[in-house]
Amino acid sequence: MSKPTDDNTTPAKEEEPTLGDAADNDTTTTSDVETTEAGAAADTDAAPEADDTEAADDTEAADEAGAEPGGRPAKRTIQWTRVVAFGLLPALALTLALGAGFLKWRDNSVRNSEAAAAESVQAAKDSTIALLSYTPDKVEEQLGAARDLLTGDFRESYTSLTNDVVIPGAKEKNIAAVASVPAAASVSASPTEAVALLFVNQTVTVGQDPPTDTASSVRVTLEKVDDRWLISEFDPV
Repeated sequence: MSKPTDDNTTPAKEEEPTLGDAADNDTTTTSDVETTEAGAAADTDAAPEADDTEAADDTEAADEAGAEPGGRPAKRTIQWTRVVAFGLLPALALTLALGAGFLKWRDNSVRNSEAAAAESVQAAKDSTIALLSYTPDKVEEQLGAARDLLTGDFRESYTSLTNDVVIPGAKEKNIAAVASVPAAASVSASPTEAVALLFVNQTVTVGQDPPTDTASSVRVTLEKVDDRWLISEFDPV
């Protein structure tokens, strides 16, 4: 017969953890801690890398934007403000100054030419009347004064003509002459020389004969001598 089971049988003792199990647990815990720390470190390292990557991307984008196709460096943008300030404006100022100077010179030149034309035409008219007008009793005095209105070779030829022909004839034949200039125009004029075209009428009376009228046109050349317009040529045309 089998023995009855003893209800007071002592229960089996629980196995206490051994040193090896404790070591395993410690290893597992340490490994988990290291894994956590490594993950945190990885996250910390990843942030600067991400920033560096973004900065690198920005730099590359800037380089690509500044580069031309074919790998050539981009042309530098011209700073037009500086070009205008330091280049065009001084050149423009110089050009304006030169232009103003030229215009002033031109204006003075035109004014001088106009003044010379007016003065020379008037001198030609007055001198021509003096050259061709005289009376028998004053012919020598009158033509002598007219001679002072001449210059150059024409002065010499006029002096010879009046002394040899006109003065003796006027005294001998009682000849009188009166000249007038109804029209005159300037052909050319400068501050030192001028040419004028004159239409001359002359009335000549010989003794008791009726007066004789003659009309002619004369090209008169004048030179400025000591601020006076003197006739240097007197050519009928």
